[in-house]
Amino acid sequence: MLHFELVTPERLVRSEEVHMVVVPGTDGDFGVLEGHAPFMSTIRDGALSVYRAPNAQPETVAISGGFAEVNARGLTVLAERVD
Repeated sequence: MLHFELVTPERLVRSEEVHMVVVPGTDGDFGVLEGHAPFMSTIRDGALSVYRAPNAQPETVAISGGFAEVNARGLTVLAERVD
């Protein structure tokens, strides 16, 4: 499982173990699974898709601006705003 955190400047919105997250990157959407290579990207306004399990329907979260970082601990998305 992938450790996923969604953070705004004001608060930690969510911290959980998930199967996959698809992030709206500035250069296009990208998916992150457990074991992904270290990576950093700016993000555009759009929908973050969170898959809790393989073959599950995604939960979408509207986010605005910010950046995403993948490291050995998992994926952290720091969004300017979460709607």
